Amino acid sequence: MAQLENIEAIEKRLWKAADTLRSNSSYASNEYFMPVMGLIFLRHAFSRFLKVKDEIVANLPSRGGRVRPLTKEDFSQKGAIFLQEDAQFDSLVALTDADDRAEAVIQAMESIEKDYTNLKDQLPKPEYRELDNDVLGQLLRTLNPEELKSATGDIFGRIYEYFLTGFADLKAHDGGEFFTPVSLVQLITNVIEPGHGKVLDPACGSGGMFVQSAHFVEKMKQNPGDLLTFYGMEKNPTTIRLGKMNLAVHGLEGNIQKAITYYEDPHDGLWGKADYVMANPPFNVDEVDEEKIKSDVGRRLPFGLPGVNKKKKISNGNYLWISYFYSYLNETGRAGFVMSSQASSAGRDEAKVREALIKTGHVDAMIDIRGNFFYTRSVPCQLWFLNKAKPAEHHNKVLMIDARNIYRKVTRKIYDFTPEQLNNITSIVWLYRGQTERFIELVQGYVNQALIATHESTALLAEYNVIIDTLHKAMKPFLNSLIKDGVQGETYIELRKTFKELNTFIADFERLKDNAQKQWDEGNYSTTTDLLQFVETDQVISGLGRQSRELVKLIDHSFKLITRLIELCEKKLDAKKNDLWNNTEINSGRHNTLKKQAEAARKEVVEQLNLVRYFYRQAHWLLSRFPEGELCDV
Repeated sequence: MAQLENIEAIEKRLWKAADTLRSNSSYASNEYFMPVMGLIFLRHAFSRFLKVKDEIVANLPSRGGRVRPLTKEDFSQKGAIFLQEDAQFDSLVALTDADDRAEAVIQAMESIEKDYTNLKDQLPKPEYRELDNDVLGQLLRTLNPEELKSATGDIFGRIYEYFLTGFADLKAHDGGEFFTPVSLVQLITNVIEPGHGKVLDPACGSGGMFVQSAHFVEKMKQNPGDLLTFYGMEKNPTTIRLGKMNLAVHGLEGNIQKAITYYEDPHDGLWGKADYVMANPPFNVDEVDEEKIKSDVGRRLPFGLPGVNKKKKISNGNYLWISYFYSYLNETGRAGFVMSSQASSAGRDEAKVREALIKTGHVDAMIDIRGNFFYTRSVPCQLWFLNKAKPAEHHNKVLMIDARNIYRKVTRKIYDFTPEQLNNITSIVWLYRGQTERFIELVQGYVNQALIATHESTALLAEYNVIIDTLHKAMKPFLNSLIKDGVQGETYIELRKTFKELNTFIADFERLKDNAQKQWDEGNYSTTTDLLQFVETDQVISGLGRQSRELVKLIDHSFKLITRLIELCEKKLDAKKNDLWNNTEINSGRHNTLKKQAEAARKEVVEQLNLVRYFYRQAHWLLSRFPEGELCDV
């Protein structure tokens, strides 16, 4: 996020501060998450309010020299919530310990619910009575950090998702099942591309499918409120509140109804009319009552029941969900959903339903996902995709992608996809659909990013050398006063040797950079064949990738040596020679010393050099597997 590079650190700090409620209130972790999410909702609503307010005010009509007041409609057209003055976050932050903060927050929530009937009784209110006045004040101030006040973009939308993730990891509500990992939702969105019409999630949880669909439309530079209509079903009342807040915090509205999807159909008019169905249903449910659902056979269950046990219960509900998703789609609709890995190989009556589904020709793709993507369980899963508008040549085909070896390790127990991994998997779907031009554009983008990182690296390498040279000059008077054959002398010799080698590599790197950029500017790399040659040529991108790796090793080694040399020099210090060693300038922990400057410069240049190799590897990963720009077995 370019506009706020340290957003991850801010998120962690906010989470840590909010988490103190467990020790400063009577709430357990499964209780305090709702008041915290409510305050983040208020803060984000205020952020969006401020973002569009000036633009709205500038265009308000006036009569007789009087400008008409702001209205809810003004803000709804801009994807924001209208806030009365007492609901604006800075008003709440300004309250003192003499004020009743809980009452003020409750009144803020009530004023929003009054203006937005879809949020009526959904926002947390009485929960704030359980918080001490000073604790609530500290929490309000914590959620209003100075660095976020001028930040652009959907910062608090991201923070809202970060907190949902954290509470899911704690299993603070409904076992954490209210939240589908963003990586999986983004991949589903990338594949089905919900760009218009009615979007249904029959197990909508906290509304992540809707939010990511809106982000997809925003990337097309269009307003999701104009193009998408959201419909959801959810059985848990608290989760419904979370979902409605999540939509509102992103400037969206949706029709989320309380329902047990097996037995109720509150969106009956949507049957056979949804443009997109997206969901992460509960896996392997085995207590669904056959008597209550058999009337759905032929309608919401077009392929029949998947199997009934002796207790007149459905043996496994997975194929109930799959049937529901299929039945809600219109004649050109697409569905993407998370499913238990067991479903694709289940036998007996489930196999019969699967066979009937496959014979429709509408099963489009399946993607295998390894375990540890969920916050509450470590099981692997599959993503299924249905498409009722599959082209004739794909009627008897299903794209199968094994993505179990594609992941990023976030923590010891949680994995996700990087943005590039998401793009790479999606690009395989593009090739399946014959969209080679999108594949080529992605690879070209990676090459461009590698070249940009290369240019950034050369500038940072020069800065690193200047700082190291300044540090060396500051140390040199003291070094010259020491005997040459001491242990510091050996380190000093190795350091100078390393820097000589580093400068040689930098010169080679700059030569390769100029050559690569020249070829890229002058060439016409519009085919995968040309791109593959450019990427794999040793004197172009592949050479830069290799050279960047060697430079990282040399830079890290040089910094270790200079750190070691500083330590050795400090051990040699005595009263007579202190005037030759300016510790305040070189290594005092209280100042922005030359050593700290060198460390910061090293970190920055290493990160940029790693990006050169990273983007080269993304381009190579795709081109080595699909050198002709066509789908093939890998």
